[in-house]
Amino acid sequence: MIKITLKDGSVREVQKGTTVYDVAASISGRLAKEAVVGAVNGKTVDLSYKLEEDCELSILKFDDAEGAHAFRHTSSHIMAQAVKRLFPDAQLAIGPAIENGFYYDFDTEHKFVPEDLDRIEAEMKKIVKEDLKLERFELPRDEAIKFMAEKGEAYKVELINDLPEDAIISFYRQGDFVDLCAGCHVSSTKEIKSVKLTSLAGAYWRGNENNKMLQRIYGTSFPKASMLDAYLEMLEEAKKRDHRKIGKELGLFALMEEGPGFPFMLPKGMAVKNNLLKYWREVHDKANYVEIETPIMLNRHLWETSGHWYHYKDNMYALEIDNEDFAVKPMNCPGCMLVYKTAMRSYKDFPIRMAEMGRVHRHELSGALHGLMRVRSFTQDDAHIFMLPEQIKDEIIGVVNLIDEVYKTFGFSYHVELSTRPENSMGSDEEWNRAEEALTEALVELGINYKLNPGDGAFYGPKIDFHLMDCLGRTWQCGTIQLDMQLPQRFELSYIGKDGEKHQPIMIHRVAFGSIERFMGILIEEFAGKFPSWLAPVQVKLLTIADRHIPYAEEVAKKLRAMGIRAELDDRAEKIGYKIREAQLEKGPYMLIIGDKESELGQVSVRSRDIGELGSLELDVFINTLLAEVAERSLKTKFEKIDQ
Repeated sequence: MIKITLKDGSVREVQKGTTVYDVAASISGRLAKEAVVGAVNGKTVDLSYKLEEDCELSILKFDDAEGAHAFRHTSSHIMAQAVKRLFPDAQLAIGPAIENGFYYDFDTEHKFVPEDLDRIEAEMKKIVKEDLKLERFELPRDEAIKFMAEKGEAYKVELINDLPEDAIISFYRQGDFVDLCAGCHVSSTKEIKSVKLTSLAGAYWRGNENNKMLQRIYGTSFPKASMLDAYLEMLEEAKKRDHRKIGKELGLFALMEEGPGFPFMLPKGMAVKNNLLKYWREVHDKANYVEIETPIMLNRHLWETSGHWYHYKDNMYALEIDNEDFAVKPMNCPGCMLVYKTAMRSYKDFPIRMAEMGRVHRHELSGALHGLMRVRSFTQDDAHIFMLPEQIKDEIIGVVNLIDEVYKTFGFSYHVELSTRPENSMGSDEEWNRAEEALTEALVELGINYKLNPGDGAFYGPKIDFHLMDCLGRTWQCGTIQLDMQLPQRFELSYIGKDGEKHQPIMIHRVAFGSIERFMGILIEEFAGKFPSWLAPVQVKLLTIADRHIPYAEEVAKKLRAMGIRAELDDRAEKIGYKIREAQLEKGPYMLIIGDKESELGQVSVRSRDIGELGSLELDVFINTLLAEVAERSLKTKFEKIDQ
């Protein structure tokens, strides 16, 4: 007998060789039905995995990240099997599970079209009904290469060739279909109840633009039809909120062939961006940051010192000036190191909080570019904090509170992940232990629940990542706090300590927005273009009913602008109903209708985007209420509180 410790801390004794599924079934029939995979001592395994020794065991369902991953990984295998049945000449590349779905890359002479997705999906449903068991088996490397070569799967052979010579290669079989795979998977194809293929795309083999372009099919799957329906509804809503579509309609930004991946920010988009920058500066002034600006281009020596020239050069734009190599900066950190070195620092100066709205450029593959979300040039709201070792925890707490304040201003909830030391890390055990303890203690002291990602930290230090959730339930990784003990060492940063000797400071990298452009894209989709008044590019649209109302409307517009309110006047000789409909499409928070009554009484007829007609108000009342709403950076109108 062996002892199995379950997630709730209870212990069960079972026969040696008992499977994970058998344990689930012994707990409850419902758990056995909903179980997808298991986790033995933290390692994900199939339900057929046999338990041979005392261990900790978790039964994972679709609701668990590992369960959803295995469920969708199986879905990708079913899709590959369906494609091979319909298009036997298709060669298989890779087919992983991804967030909210899966994909598979194929090399075939047949050009996939949307109609093919229906055929493939129908074949997948047949495979599901066939109740094919997924069986794992292993082969030595040489046999695995021969096995895949005989099947004509050149891409799989290449993948196996890249593995160590002594590697044991695992495969999964379902009926007559076999795929190279490390796992894990559900027990049978019948578990994949609801599936939908969603789109087609091109993808370079192994993400290298020098390799062949393959055809990628995306899909998603769920254990219940109702879950799939809800997800598809969310996708439809996401299409309506697509920041590229709304950005074009509202004249916020433009994407042009002359600059792929380099967005053009239009006047209305700049109004949004500048208000984000204004808010950012207020928050950082209050938190005692100093703002700096570093050059957009620096020489090769700097990037060699930072390590980017050797480890990040493929993503950098390099050029030669006066027979010397330069590179456009992909990140702001090295320039900040030079700013630190412009003066002799003392322990009394710490903490030093340097913030920078720095323009950075990174070479992204053309196929990865996506509106404002994935670009080649963006503004990063960087900050670097230099401190003494004993100040680490307090500074981490300060940064967490700042990022929390920023996200709450926009109405976002978020979750936190703590990533610890990776295998290829730099630095001593003592440094890493101290850094990880400081981050953990800060999160505990703040009472923040977090997910632990062992081994997923940066090579120079552990990090805390903030994943905000939008109104559609999607998550976006924006804020991050990274503790760095290596870059100060590489740049030979120092300060004079209490003992009169030189010491090396500890440094934090951190961002709140991440990328201003990307954060704008998120906000466009979150608000569906209906920005709160403080962010709206046009806060007030004035509409005249007739030409005789233009003089008063111009007077109102002048007064609004003098008070810092962004106002536009529509004095065209069009019917007022037409003007109102056009203004509604612009999604501005307020319209002021100017007619005879308003002109005579010195009032304005107010229409709120969010709550409709407000009736006639004194102009000063309207201005003061709107200014209060903007000053508070309120997400909701304050006019509902006005006594009509």
